[in-house]
Amino acid sequence: MRWWVVLHVVIAFGFVAGLIGRDITLAKARSTDDLGQMGALVGLASRFEKLLVIPGSFAVLVAGLIAMVAQGRSLTGPRNGWLLVSLVLFVALFALVPTVFLPRGKVFDAALEDATAKGTMTPELQRAFADPVVAFARNAELVAVVVIIALMVAKPF
Repeated sequence: MRWWVVLHVVIAFGFVAGLIGRDITLAKARSTDDLGQMGALVGLASRFEKLLVIPGSFAVLVAGLIAMVAQGRSLTGPRNGWLLVSLVLFVALFALVPTVFLPRGKVFDAALEDATAKGTMTPELQRAFADPVVAFARNAELVAVVVIIALMVAKPF
């Protein structure tokens, strides 16, 4: 029973490390005008995404649900409201993928490819880096993960 909880926590550490690594790397990429460095940083951010964030998001969800069942908890049981709220927040994050990250990511990729081909920072790439919708979604993602972690630790209700 406890092994599932430990596994869930270890996976969550990897998932959160991927989120932080990706976001720090993208922030550094956003701050440079050197297209070579920018491309390398965007590639590194993509590796964080593909190796830690994407698989980690699914694995942490599955391990968390298994840990819940292994502990004999239910989403509607007494003093388990934090489980339901955490699950709703986490599943809501998945909605950002098809609505924000995938379509806006395609625009970003095209802008980066165009800028690289031209050998200069383009207005399209600057706009893609400064996209307020993506910034809002990334911030919402981090806030939701912090809230979920706080709920998992405090189990307030």
